[in-house]
Amino acid sequence: MERTLSSDLSFETKSTPVTSSLALNIFATVMLWQRRIVSRRQLARLDARLLADAGITESQRYSELNKPFWR
Repeated sequence: MERTLSSDLSFETKSTPVTSSLALNIFATVMLWQRRIVSRRQLARLDARLLADAGITESQRYSELNKPFWR
């Protein structure tokens, strides 16, 4: 006895506003994390003079650099 799939079964996924919105939220979150990573790398490369120009203390920089990317 063989089993066959009915021809009226559909495996196509349809995008609904909820799944589309969820995908956009996930994408936006990942992009935010990426911006944080890049900006913290740039902050790590600043010398004391540039930190002073920006009004950032060494302790503030240390605090920012030790945060995980999701915060």
